[in-house]
Amino acid sequence: MIASKSSPSSEARLAGMLGAALLAAAAPVHGHDEGALDTLQLHGFLSQALVVSDDNNVFGPSSEGAGSLQFTELGANASLRPHEDVLIAAQVLSRRAGGDASDASPELDYGLIDYQLLSDQRRNLGVQVGRFKNPFGFYNQTRDVAFTRPSVLLPQSIYFDRTRSLALSADGVLSYYEERLPQGTLRFQAGVGRVQAGDDLRRTLRLDDFSGDLDPETSAIGQIRYEHDGGRIVAAIGTADVGAHFDSRQPGLSDGDFYFRPWILSLQYNAERWSLTGEYALRESGLENFNDPRLNFDTTGESWYLQYTRRFLDDWQWLIRYDSLVNDRDDPDGSAFEEKTGGAIPAHSQYARDITLGLQWTPLPRLLLSGEYHHVDGTGWLPLRDNPDPDETAERWNLWLFQLSLRF
Repeated sequence: MIASKSSPSSEARLAGMLGAALLAAAAPVHGHDEGALDTLQLHGFLSQALVVSDDNNVFGPSSEGAGSLQFTELGANASLRPHEDVLIAAQVLSRRAGGDASDASPELDYGLIDYQLLSDQRRNLGVQVGRFKNPFGFYNQTRDVAFTRPSVLLPQSIYFDRTRSLALSADGVLSYYEERLPQGTLRFQAGVGRVQAGDDLRRTLRLDDFSGDLDPETSAIGQIRYEHDGGRIVAAIGTADVGAHFDSRQPGLSDGDFYFRPWILSLQYNAERWSLTGEYALRESGLENFNDPRLNFDTTGESWYLQYTRRFLDDWQWLIRYDSLVNDRDDPDGSAFEEKTGGAIPAHSQYARDITLGLQWTPLPRLLLSGEYHHVDGTGWLPLRDNPDPDETAERWNLWLFQLSLRF
């Protein structure tokens, strides 16, 4: 699912309910001498990156001086099993990606109660209630943990950082089913809930100049995933139907609605020392029902990447990736869009073609050092908050990222 920050009151209620459930679960389990606290697990992670670019800014003033240190991720998670069929889990995340220090205030990343209705040697069936991570592509459910990413930046054509809130999580119910077959494992996840529609989405939709609230509506997401031969071949297909309503307080401007309906196909082959991964997405999105026709639009975007990773020695990995993003399949070079805006927004804002070279070193199990280089043609995924004037952005630019990550 995909969405915005929930209101402070709803997030506080969710955190309060989760805290009460954790305290209740800490009581002794009926019929056992040991309490549920014996199953408590606590983990965390910290990542700090240096971001340098020759033109355009990414996560702060990366094109100035020695670059930007405004890309920091800090998270702590806990899980508790009060019963063999019940798991309570939560994670709090502090993330700064440009902006000022106040943007790094801790937020509830996920917080849920997982109940397994059925579990045996052949199949699992269960449901999660609370704030769950959206099953979107290969990496979305663990995207903030650097040790689970193949690179510092995930492919931006699929895993947008500039509209990150839209893909992260949802408050609702997620069901899952897993069937173990003779040659592999089939997994299905489907969820319904209220997504998040943060300030990043408002900026991307260019609604930040208008007074009003962008409120998420009940949305749905689903994914089918198959892992063959112990994960040697992994394939997945997913889709979502996401909506949000703009409650206008702007004089003369009516209310309007946002919709986002992606399809994403994922495929991966894993050998002993290398992996080949590709994902392809079609993204239908738009604004409708505004009385100002300049705001309404309906487009189908296209995204894909192909990535090769090679593991060498015992603790090194290198990567090469080609990543392609087009915001409108009917206007792949952005020329029609530029003409529509009267030249105020350049054509290269509607696409991005990114060649990435990366290297990772894990000298210790809890320490990861990463570095990568991007050569980018286009600014289709460039963060808008770091580049408020699109006319001052460069079409072709280079980006370097260096990151230190710890887990505990």
